Amino acid sequence: MAKSFHQLTEQEILALAISLEEEDGQIFGEFAERLRQEYPDTAAALKSMQQEESTHRHWLIEAYRARFGEHIPAISRTDVKGFVKRKPVWLMRRLSVAQVRNEVESIEEETLRFYKVAMTRTGDAGVRKLLGDLAAAEQEHSQLAGHLEREQQASGARGREDAAQRRSFVLQIIQPGLVGLMDGSVSTLAPLFAAAFATHSTTDAFRVGMAASVGAGISMGFAEALSDDGVLSGRGRPWIRGVMCGLMTMVGGLGHTLPFLIHNFRVATTLAGAVVAVELGVISWVREHFMDTPFLAAAFQIILGGILVLAAGILIGAS
Repeated sequence: MAKSFHQLTEQEILALAISLEEEDGQIFGEFAERLRQEYPDTAAALKSMQQEESTHRHWLIEAYRARFGEHIPAISRTDVKGFVKRKPVWLMRRLSVAQVRNEVESIEEETLRFYKVAMTRTGDAGVRKLLGDLAAAEQEHSQLAGHLEREQQASGARGREDAAQRRSFVLQIIQPGLVGLMDGSVSTLAPLFAAAFATHSTTDAFRVGMAASVGAGISMGFAEALSDDGVLSGRGRPWIRGVMCGLMTMVGGLGHTLPFLIHNFRVATTLAGAVVAVELGVISWVREHFMDTPFLAAAFQIILGGILVLAAGILIGAS
């Protein structure tokens, strides 16, 4: 059962401080290792912080040994009420630089508060001075995010890391999502509008559109997931890409299928056509923003393809 901080003895407070420094150092080391290949500058800063935490731990152990002897009780943050419950680093599948900066700042601010309160619980002048020095050190660490960001911007390292992070995001999320959205928005046009103009029934058109959208989503999702394991290409986990591609394929198809819930055929087809125009515009914007394709060129390519598929569906359905 966890104890409240005010219930801890001075011996237990020092033991807890040792545990905190050890745990924080391990976390910084894990962060550094996870970021080492893609973000070496941030990893180097985290390694330096890990070494400082190790130094603080040694200071605390010496103070504890002088007061209470060799045995240090095994007390961790989970044994004391009020500490933030943190997800273990090894369970974090994806870890961005921004996420690490936020985590480090949060950890150091919590440890700083701990030292400030702990100072009031000891009557030993040496221990009080040590806790005050450690609080000052944590104060400097808690400003890591801002300092690190300014230093990296000045050196150009932040730009390199942001560029690498953007590339990963584009490869793992945007690219498969865009492929799915394009396929769903364009490939489902022909069967949907063919059914609409063949039957002039909004209910039949809706059913065909739903079937085409869901079927295309499942097909595209499996195709994307099985196309590449991501090890050499850096495109990330196959199942994430597959889910993203499949969902966006269904979204692309459902966008112009849902208007056929309206029973007025003319209104439904007009609204569906307007939705198609919006979908093609969104695709063109995404290609310009993330794939460095000029907007007019992207719009011409995708709109031309959409018009051709739409026309084919209408002609087939009306014949």
